[in-house]
This record gives sequence, structure tokens and C-alpha cells, in this order.
Amino acid sequence: MNKKLSRLLEPGMGLYFVTLLLFAAAAFAFRQYYLAGIEVLLTVLLFIYNRIASGRRKKALMTYIESTTASLGTAFKTGSPFPMAVIKMSDSEIVWGNESFYQVSGLRDSFLHQKMEDVVPRFSTRWLAEGRTECPQDVEIQGRRYRVYGNLIRSEDEHASLLLATLYLADMTEMFNVRDEYIRTRPIVTVILVDNYDELTNNLPDSAISSLDARINDRISDWCKDLGGLLRKYERNRYLLVFEAKDLGRLQENKFSILDEIRTITNPSGVAATVSLGIGKDGGSFEENFNFASLSIEMALSRGGDQAVIKDRYNFTFFGGRTKETERRTKVKARVIASSLTELVNQSSMVFVMGHRMADLDALGSAMGLVCICRKLGKTVRIVLDQENNAAKSLLQKLAELPEYDNLFVSGEDALLAADSRTLLIVVDTNRPDQVESKALLESVNRVAVIDHHRRAADYIEQVVLNLHEPFASSASELVSEILQYAVEPKDIQPMEAQALLAGIVLDTKKFSVRTGSRTFEAAAFLRRAGADTVDVMKLFQNDLDATVSRYQIVQAARLYRNEIAISALHYTATRTLAAQAADELLNIKGIMTSFVLFPDGDRVIISARSIGEANVQVILEPLGGGGNAATAGAQIPGKTVMEVLKELVASIDKFYEG
Repeated sequence: MNKKLSRLLEPGMGLYFVTLLLFAAAAFAFRQYYLAGIEVLLTVLLFIYNRIASGRRKKALMTYIESTTASLGTAFKTGSPFPMAVIKMSDSEIVWGNESFYQVSGLRDSFLHQKMEDVVPRFSTRWLAEGRTECPQDVEIQGRRYRVYGNLIRSEDEHASLLLATLYLADMTEMFNVRDEYIRTRPIVTVILVDNYDELTNNLPDSAISSLDARINDRISDWCKDLGGLLRKYERNRYLLVFEAKDLGRLQENKFSILDEIRTITNPSGVAATVSLGIGKDGGSFEENFNFASLSIEMALSRGGDQAVIKDRYNFTFFGGRTKETERRTKVKARVIASSLTELVNQSSMVFVMGHRMADLDALGSAMGLVCICRKLGKTVRIVLDQENNAAKSLLQKLAELPEYDNLFVSGEDALLAADSRTLLIVVDTNRPDQVESKALLESVNRVAVIDHHRRAADYIEQVVLNLHEPFASSASELVSEILQYAVEPKDIQPMEAQALLAGIVLDTKKFSVRTGSRTFEAAAFLRRAGADTVDVMKLFQNDLDATVSRYQIVQAARLYRNEIAISALHYTATRTLAAQAADELLNIKGIMTSFVLFPDGDRVIISARSIGEANVQVILEPLGGGGNAATAGAQIPGKTVMEVLKELVASIDKFYEG
């Protein structure tokens, strides 16, 4: 059967006819009229014979195809209503096509060696080989748009090596045009928020506030006028913008220029205005898009404001957010949170406090502050901590000497067994569910509170009963220290707890050199009055000689990038504490504003990043799955080598600077 089919697909005699006619013309030119006449007669006879043989071959081919697939029999006999062709799978050569196919494609039935690439450039038959019956891409032929369906023609001959496929072209031009217009005109709902409005208008007379409002309104209106959308101001610092999806790509290409334009507006005190944009798309209704936009605004504010956040049905996308956060907190919120947290603890059967994996002094210090509150209220409290794998061993050694902290630490598994329906879980120093000490415990407890200072990531902990998320704070320990001022008396705080909280602040502020505000020093002063000894705090940061030598080896391995970025890519495993300390140490070198330390840890790569310049390390590491804040960030990348991660890191740095 295979040999028979090969004979059916042999090329015709067209080239030979042309050659014979050329010989006849040559004979005529040399006045060999009899010879020329004989050659012309033979050519005509051969042509007639070839046409008869070609018809027989085509009938035989149709008989063969019908015999290999019964489902196509009706289509061949009665004529398919769709353009239809049979092709060879090996090279997409067109073996046969019906009249509709040749009309659509513009090819000629009489031509040989025609391929689907002549009709559809870069046409692929991979989808047919994978067993699918519909081409994943729509095709365009002579201005019309088609959806291509097909199936393989399988021969009953096991030894047949030639594989054919049948293609059907369904003209979907009108439907595709309607679909595209529907996609282009989908509504996009945007909430525009002047996120430092209170700071801008503080202590200003009414006339100055009116002038400032007018300038902000004009700038936002000018930015929106080319969108052809609907803009309305519905609160003193909030605007609602509705426009069509076709314009969103243009705004993204321009990096939402309103973020930069609005900063040119300043109040009489020199404070620049900033806005945040919350954008909702792909919702099933205007209401759902507005809810997405509201979630986006909440996300933007929790990340420090001055940025645009797009929320679709599945993900968040971030633009901007490169500026350093400024302090915008009030003591009123700390007092309200202290009251709410006290009420939650009183209503709970027991309390678990949990930080992130590889807990550091900030995570443990803030947890100890919450232990103080629970002890004051007479509630059973435990800290969920891996006592073997952590970055706070110096503090744990101190706590081992205190009888009050006997049996205070539990593993995630033990906490999971002890938890009940009235258990309260307080997560500190992280807002990401995949970074907590025990994700199983987080998913099992119904009542969860979060206290964190890192900029919120897309995969944050949702549905919490209490959320104190302040990206403007220096540390989780600072936030807990403020709560303590309203929840307990200073005499209720043990000196070691005050010392642990102060150590957490010292750690995250790099000894009060970065991310410090007036509230940071107020919290430190409160802890000092509560019994924290600064000398003992500094002892918690001491390293032995071997660790110090190792730290400087990491510093020595650093290489300079973009004249102000130090990157130390290690090919051996180090501790996270050493990596973090080395990243801090690199910033002590003149001219270095940003530092990254990478090292392998089992099947993953750990990155520790620091910045005292314009670079926002949280934005740089976020595409790699990391998080943190503008000055301090980190990432854990599984399944890749140090060199692979280094290339991704450099690409992310370039994107940040060039964006």
C-alpha cells in the first residue's frame, strides 16, 4: 500500500512538456518543419495521456484516503461545506484540496509542489502530531481570518511510512472581529488616590487648599483627557476613572506618567504630591472591577504608595513604587490596634506567635513583646520557632537562662496539634504565607492577626481578623513597642523583652542608620526606660573570629556593577546571618550604594540585599520571588544555580534602572 501511494504522489509531466515544446520550437527555427511537427504531435498526445492518467491518479488517491478513514467518506463524495485540503505531515505539501480551498488560498489546482506555507507563513503541523484537532493559532488568508481544524489520516497498513492529514478552514472573520472589539472595549475601572493629601493640606488656609486642589485636578484631568473615559472626583482625595481596555497598554508603556507628573506639584512647605492608582480589569461586572481597583489601592498603600497596581482575576501587577517611604503614621492607629489586640487575646483560648522561617532578632523580639501582652492578660502563649534553624541564637541563649521562658517555644507540628477553634495566631515580621515558620498552622487556624513592616507582596496573608501593616515603620519590633505603650505598664515588661525589642530595631535600622523616623527613636526611648541595656544589645550582634573572617571573605569576593552596586556571588554555602552582615558591610565602602550577596543553600539560592541609595531592592528582587522593603530585601530561588540566578538578578537591576 505504501509503494502504491508513493506512485500516486509522483510529480506530473509538466516540465517534460515544456522541454518537448522547446525542442519543437528549436527544430522549427532551424527549418526542420517535419521534425517540429512530429514533436508537437507527440507532445499533444503525451499531454492528453497525462491528463487521463492524472485523473486516474486523483481518483485512486481519493479511494485510498476514503479507505483509510471512513469519517471523511461523506465529505469527499458530497463535497465539504468548508475549504478542505489533504497535506503530507512531513513537509506540509498539499496533496489535494477541494474547490473552496483553492478559491480561499489563491493557489491553482494544476500546480505541483504547493505547500501550506505558501498559504499560511510558518504553518506548523505540530498540533496535529500532538493529537489535537484544532490549531492553537488563528490564521489570516487574504484578509480573512480562519480557525483551522484537522485530523490525521491513519492507514491500516502497519508498514506505511507516509502520513497524511486533513485540514478544514472555518471562516470566523466576523466572529473574531466582534471578539476583538469586545476585548478592546472591556471596561477598566481605576481609583486614583492622592495618598499624602492630609500631609499636603496640613495647617494650610482654605484658599491655599483650594489652589492646591485645582492644580491636582488639572494635572489629573490633562492626563486622562486622551483616554476618552469618564473621570469623576468622589471624595476629597479620590477620583474614579473608567476607560476602555485598548488604552491600558499605552498607559503601561508610558509607565503611568501621572506618577511623575503629579510630583511636580508641591505645597507651600515644599511637600510634593504623590498619587497611587488602583486598576481593576477582567471582572464580570463594573462592581467586580471596582472591587479589584479598591484592592489594588489597598495594596499600593500597603507598599508605600506612589505607584500603580493592576488587579485582574488572578494576579497583581506593579508599576512604580521606586521612591523611599516616608513616615505617615499616627499614634491613634497604634492605640486602636492595641485595644483591638487586647480584646482578641481575651477572647482566645490560647495564643501562638509566629514569625518567618529562619527567624531573626526582629521576628523573635517582636514575638517576645506580644508574649508580654499575653502574660499580662493571663493567657497561655507560645512562640512557634525552629530552635535549630534560625538567625537569633544569641538571644535564645540569653532566654534559656530565664525560668519565665521555659517551654515557651514550640514547633509548628506541636502547635498544630494544640490549636483549637478559639486559638489566635499572630504572625509577625512577614505578610507572605509561604514564608511563615509553619504554613500548615497558618492554614489551620481561623483567627489570624498580622503585624508587619515589609511592603506587601502579591501573595499576602488574606482574611485576617486584625492587620497592622505599616511599610513606613523600621521594624516589626517598633510596631510592637508602640502597641506595648498602650497595652501594658512599663513595669510589666521584663528587661530581656525590652532588650529583644530594641535588638530587633537595631538590626533592621542598621544601628539607626537607615529607615529611621521620629517614631523609631520614640520606641527606642520607651524600651530604654523599660530596662533595655544598649551594651547588652550590642553584645547580641557580636561574632566570633571565624565568622568575622568569613564575612570579609564574602566582601572580598564582591564585584562592582554600574559603578555603585556590589554583587558577591558565592559558590559555597554560607549562613544567612553572615550573608546579611556582609551585605551591610559592603555599604560601608565608599561609593557603594547597593549590595547583593548570593549563595547556594541546598537546592535553592539565597539572596540578601541592602540599599542606601536610589535603588529599591524590594522592587529589584520582587520579579525573582523576593520581598522586603526599599532598603532591605531578600529572596529564595529554588531549582536554579548561582550563575542562573546571577543572570536574572543583573537583568532585573538593568530593568529597574532603565525602566
